Amino acid sequence: MTGPDEARDGWEPVSRPRTYELVLDRIEEQIASGRLHVGDRLPAERELAAALGVSRVAVREAIRVLQAMGLISQATGSGRDAGTILTSAPAEALTRLIRLHVLVASVNSKDLVRARITLERESAALAATHATEQDLRHLAEALADMENPASTVEQFNDADTAFHVAIARASGNTLVAELTTALRNAMRSTLLTRLQGRPDYPEVAAQLSSEHRRIYDAIVARDSQKAADEVAAHIEGFYPDLGSDPA
Repeated sequence: MTGPDEARDGWEPVSRPRTYELVLDRIEEQIASGRLHVGDRLPAERELAAALGVSRVAVREAIRVLQAMGLISQATGSGRDAGTILTSAPAEALTRLIRLHVLVASVNSKDLVRARITLERESAALAATHATEQDLRHLAEALADMENPASTVEQFNDADTAFHVAIARASGNTLVAELTTALRNAMRSTLLTRLQGRPDYPEVAAQLSSEHRRIYDAIVARDSQKAADEVAAHIEGFYPDLGSDPA
């Protein structure tokens, strides 16, 4: 006959969810049902706590989580912009999340670079089909900044980031754009460090500008395959080791 200790062997008690997680569940339900939309104001802390039958501390903690996720903005005072507003800034939250995972080595360099290639191939291919005239202007402006010989390393890196983000935005796929933007922004400081460490920086900058020009030309020509191939070759060329350095 099995004793009580043996019956419990290998089993762990079911954990009780924290109250703030239940608050998050209720807010998620409101969004999923369509009763809460981007731009809507959440009930005041006291009202939400009373409606859900929880403490204000639990509501406050849930709000902090949503803020860290880039899903709400808060403003004091009165008027239409005051209070806790449901918003959408996933790229900012994803950037922070990816960067932190990289710092604690949960994601290695090779995986990060490969993920970037996969996403940016898709972004470039879609941009070649969906880019508007305004999108093309943004790409041209970033490219001009990169090709400017007077640009500093920092300015070049900023323009480089702006170029890749502009491609992502031009893709027409919101999720692909947000993921691509987050991944590129998370790697921003590492890319700058690589550039600053190159004694042949002027030659490297000229080469990178030429590669970006080919990507731009393919997008303008509406050649999806070439745009995808050019952006993949560009990233692979910058990371020939595909991951021996932290990214």
